[in-house]
Amino acid sequence: MTRTETVQVPDGEFRLHVWTPESGRGPGILLIQEIFGVGDYMEAVAGDLTAMGYVVAAPDMFWRIEPNWTTKHTEEALPKGMSMVSQFDWDKGQDDVEAALGALKGLPEVDGRVGVLGFCFGGTLAYLLAARAEADAVVSFYGSGVPGALGALDAVRSPLQFHFGGSDDYIPREDVAAVERAVAGRDRMEIHVQEDGGHAFHNRKAPMFYQPEPADRAWRLTEDFLHRHLPAS
Repeated sequence: MTRTETVQVPDGEFRLHVWTPESGRGPGILLIQEIFGVGDYMEAVAGDLTAMGYVVAAPDMFWRIEPNWTTKHTEEALPKGMSMVSQFDWDKGQDDVEAALGALKGLPEVDGRVGVLGFCFGGTLAYLLAARAEADAVVSFYGSGVPGALGALDAVRSPLQFHFGGSDDYIPREDVAAVERAVAGRDRMEIHVQEDGGHAFHNRKAPMFYQPEPADRAWRLTEDFLHRHLPAS
């Protein structure tokens, strides 16, 4: 089942795409998009999560720029996606994801427990949200803004899992190493680096990025993390 909810914020409103599991009820996961919008890749990930028993909600993060914008995962579309990010208001965007998390918690299908999962652009937002609001589990995939915001780690109270590619053209390996050092020894925090993984290696809708083996390894680690901290059954 899928539907669209509306989230109200002080200066407007935006769409929250909601998918529900066959059981009709379960813990919620806020799914935060990458630069291509809430399109076929987010729908595919939502399908994976609902099959695990989660209620999934994906906010339209670019609504202030162009509501409901999405595009194909192609090299031709990449500059437009990067342009959307360059216009993104990070302060208001963090308010938006926090409002979306609150809306997710309030859905009748959600049992009161919630997690957060973000990819790329959304991986940075998921991490920043973890420093502002509590969740039962937060997973951040290759957020390029994470290495420059490590000061926020001290504010995180939620179980947190990072994923990075060791061969990411957009995030230097030394920046990933800085995250590894910052996370080391912290309770309920972990980081996994797929050394053969490039940027967006999990995106099976983007042939230019997708790498099945690193994607499978990272997703198995994600499933295990969610089962430990946010079990759906």
